This record gives sequence, structure tokens and C-alpha cells, in this order.
Amino acid sequence: MSSNQDLIGRDDVNDLEAILGITNRDRDEVIHAVADNAEAIFTWDYEKGQRPALNRLYEKAKVSMWNGETDLPWDTEVDQEKVVAENALASGGFDADIDTTGTPMEHWTEVEWLEFGVESQNWMLSQFMHGEQGALICTAKIVETVPWIDAKYYASTQVMDEARHVEVFAKYLDTKLSGHYPINAHLELLLDDIVNDSRWDMTYLGMQIMVEGLALAAFGFMHQMTTEPLLKQLLRYVMSDEARHVAFGVLSLKEYYAELSDAEMLERQEFAFEAAVRMRDRFLQQEVWDKMGIDPKTAAGLVLQAPQRQLFQSMLFSKIVPNCKKLGLLDRNDHWLRAKFTELGVIQFEDWADTEEEYETFALAQGEIASAS
Repeated sequence: MSSNQDLIGRDDVNDLEAILGITNRDRDEVIHAVADNAEAIFTWDYEKGQRPALNRLYEKAKVSMWNGETDLPWDTEVDQEKVVAENALASGGFDADIDTTGTPMEHWTEVEWLEFGVESQNWMLSQFMHGEQGALICTAKIVETVPWIDAKYYASTQVMDEARHVEVFAKYLDTKLSGHYPINAHLELLLDDIVNDSRWDMTYLGMQIMVEGLALAAFGFMHQMTTEPLLKQLLRYVMSDEARHVAFGVLSLKEYYAELSDAEMLERQEFAFEAAVRMRDRFLQQEVWDKMGIDPKTAAGLVLQAPQRQLFQSMLFSKIVPNCKKLGLLDRNDHWLRAKFTELGVIQFEDWADTEEEYETFALAQGEIASAS
């Protein structure tokens, strides 16, 4: 079995210096190329509905399309500073639960904290935008590489969904907020690994289960917290798609993983752990602290100690852990992934509803948007 050093480049998953030592060294690049080692697979078996659950998802996706240009109220005025201030007030203030004594932030006024809040929102939505492009590329890869026609049919609808998600996040950042951030280095490493792997199921595991699972949880928190109506509606629509996407991953991999050997499953367990660490590490927002002129190591150390932040970090895995359990990943090979998720402090979510069971609760109601009616 691989060690933490082998998988994530450090022995201690909480080694702050090692985490912050990974930075984006190509901040100004416009094109990023990754080798895709997978074979494109044709199937001459066109019998639709051999996998009924995937077929139902495909039929659901056909009638759940929404138009990012016309179904969202883009004429809504967004006062970003006001929204950020209201969100902070609702959660107890920008520096709630953080002891800034002896740090540069000790003397920050409301002006600096408001600036930090604005930059943090720009950063967060930028990373989700980059992640959605990763999903766009990975789902196109799934269409190419998965051997089942029902999965190819559904994945083709997800390609359109992901294009729409990239479109609306980019438009929101460009027209309603105040700037993009480049992709976080931890997220970029994970996306590169997912695209680079030759095995079709690893694309599913990395994107559909891990990245999309975390996004679904994060969008849910943002939807609950935000007071801004345009973003709230945007997130509602995106979540209705994302829940289907995660369910697609669970339905596809459940069948495939039941047939894998212990050695093959261990490779999937290790990949899931590496993906979980990469996604957790990205939320330290080191690029924001850099822009604010604060040493990220000082700032991140304080933030990680805040109970509210610790709760948020762990809750991001509330969709991932039960889905990994549904796939049999937690307990194969002497409970290897269970031990690793315990080390990360997220195993408590294992008995929460998995996305195969709950995805329909995220569906748009009939007539909720024009395109879906």
C-alpha cells in the first residue's frame, strides 16, 4: 500500500508548509495542455435501456435543460460589497472565531475585512468555474471511453450541462463581480491527474464522485447563505444538474467496482484519498492572502483553527463519503479508505444519504424555468 508521501508528497496530511508550498507558477497562461492517454471506444451494441437506471437519468436530462442566457435574471443589479457584508454579518462577522492577536490582521478595519470578503468571493467562484471546465473536459472523455451505450448517451447530456455551467459562472464573474483568479495549483494537479489517467472508471471516480460531489455540497451551502437573488437562482439550477451527474457516477461505478480485485480496488481507494486531500487543500485560499499582502502560512494557520471553518471544511465531504461507501471503497482492503477518511476527519458522513438515493430531490419543479417546462 502506498504511503502518504507516495500519494500526496508529504507524510502529514495537515503539513501546512507543504500544502502552501504548492503554488500556481503559470498564473498568466491562457492554454494548458494535458496528455490524455485513454483509448476512444466504439460500441456496436446500440440497444437502449440495457441499464435502466442510466436510461432514466438520460430521459430526465433531456427535459431538464435550462438556458443560461435566457433563464437567469441577468438584469439583476448586484452590489458585491453589500452582499459580502450581509453574508459576513449573518455568520457573525469576517473574523468570527479567529484570534488575530499578534498578526497583521489584528489592526484591520472593516475596510480591509470587506476587501478580503470580496476577494474571497471572487476566488471561490473562480475555482468553481475552473472546476466546471474540468468537468466539461472529463465528461467529453467519458463519452469517448465508457463502453456502454446508455452511459455514452447520458454523458453526452452532461457535456452540454457543463458547458452551460462554465458559461454562467464566467458571465457572473465578468459582469456582476470584480475579477477572476487563476486556477488553484491543488485543483489543477487533481484535474491533470484525472485527465491523464487512461482508465475510464478513474475519470468517473475523480470527476463524478469526488470533484462533482464536493461541488454539490459547496453549492448547497452557498445557496443557503447568499442573499443575492441572481446567484441563488444560478446555484439552484446548477445543483439540479450536479446531483444527476454524481448519481451517474454512482450508478456506473457500482456495477463495475463489484467485479474488481482487491488490488484494483486499492488503486481506486488511493486515488479517492489523493483527490480528497487535493480538494481540501485548495480551500486555504492562499492566492487571496497573497493579494492582500499577508503571509498565507500565518493566515491559513489561523483560519484552520476556527471552529466555523473546520465545520465548513468537513461538511464539503458530506456527499463524497456516503457515495464512496455505496461503491464499496470504504471497507475493501482492511478498511483502508475508512482509515484515511477518519484521518481527514470526515468519516462521520458515511451514513448520510448517497446521491443515487437523493438526486431527485434536487430536480427542478415542473414549470420552475421556461426551458424545463
